[in-house]
Amino acid sequence: MDQHNIFVVDDDRTMRESLAHLLSRAGFSVETFFRASDVLTRLHATQPDVILTDMKMPGLSGLELLEQVQQNWPEIPVVLISAHGDVPLAVEAMGKGAYNFLEKPFEPTRLLTVLRHAAENHRLTRDNRNLRSQLTAISGLDRVLLGTTDAMVSLREDIVDFAGATMPVLLMGETGTGKEVVARALHNLGPRSQASFVAVNCAASTKDGFARLMFGDQDGSDIGYFARADGGTLFLDEFDALTVDHQGALMRILESGELSPEGGTQTRKIDVRVISASNRDLENAVTQGTLREDLLFRLNTIALSLPPLRNRRDDIALLYTHFVQQLSQTYEVQVPDMTSEDHAALLLHGWPGNVRELRHVAERRVLSARRGLGSVAEAIAPAGESDDIPDTLRQAVAAFERGLIGKALTAHGGKMDAVAEALGIGRRTLNEKMVKLNLDRADFV
Repeated sequence: MDQHNIFVVDDDRTMRESLAHLLSRAGFSVETFFRASDVLTRLHATQPDVILTDMKMPGLSGLELLEQVQQNWPEIPVVLISAHGDVPLAVEAMGKGAYNFLEKPFEPTRLLTVLRHAAENHRLTRDNRNLRSQLTAISGLDRVLLGTTDAMVSLREDIVDFAGATMPVLLMGETGTGKEVVARALHNLGPRSQASFVAVNCAASTKDGFARLMFGDQDGSDIGYFARADGGTLFLDEFDALTVDHQGALMRILESGELSPEGGTQTRKIDVRVISASNRDLENAVTQGTLREDLLFRLNTIALSLPPLRNRRDDIALLYTHFVQQLSQTYEVQVPDMTSEDHAALLLHGWPGNVRELRHVAERRVLSARRGLGSVAEAIAPAGESDDIPDTLRQAVAAFERGLIGKALTAHGGKMDAVAEALGIGRRTLNEKMVKLNLDRADFV
């Protein structure tokens, strides 16, 4: 097994050399440091499996080193060495993320045990992360669910983790965030990938004939969605749109694992993994009596939230570029260039329709490019459409201000004094408005 790498930080030369000798004999690869600031410089080049540091040192203290490591390299465990009088401070450090602390004088065996556990846990976390990344790349999940924001990276990791499970999954997210895409990914990456994936829009199945559609006919003329998904996955989109009676029928199948076709008495065992989705406040639906609480508990064993596009603005340009390149190939046209005005329009829009809306905008932009015309702003709000009109005066004012400031930032290359002068407001007012409107100067230059 590879040696564990450890950084030892102590301003006391005798202690530093003694620790290095002990740890080297125990099989650690050791680097020693007199100053904590030197550790931060070294961390930019290489990260150890664990850091062992004294609490009180000249310059940067052990606690301050911990805070810097937690901020920039949160996975690296930090073990603190404290004198008796430093114990309350060390306990506080534990609350701030320290892996452990050892009071002087400490037992060498105890020290080695703590450091080995810290290093092994760090390697296990790192190896699991690397494995998830490899599985994501191999499966192509990073090409299906594009995005580099933390929310999307975490979502892809969750999909890899939960794909092999058998319990139900509830997907929560606004319309257009990609709930069916996630459901298919969970199916395709799991052990049921060779069986059927059956998607049901429950909002369209609430009228007469629901029982036949879901459970089939006794005479076999329609086997129903559950039977079609036997051995595979049943995706129930907008499941909360079902009537309470229909929810009860669904609950009985989920509890018994037995399917009874409409109009018959015979039953059959079924093996279906259920993935459900909703864009509503389900707890409020339970309170209002439109959703059975026991059904919600049955379906939300695992719950995943899909972020709206407006909360992952760093992904917007990436997604747009991907769609434009894909659609340009489909329509056999040259990929249209994206100008600074196009980029600003992408970031200023609220994207109520999320990723689905963004894809439609990319398609309209590509179609207009066939005639050598168009821009992103025109594709977002084509002639005759007014779907994105704000609901309130406050929203309308915010949208107007966001547009004006964005255009001024682009026109003046992000020079804040020039932008403020062009808008007729003070620099401080401009800064306050940009913070309030969630505008980043870097997005427009």
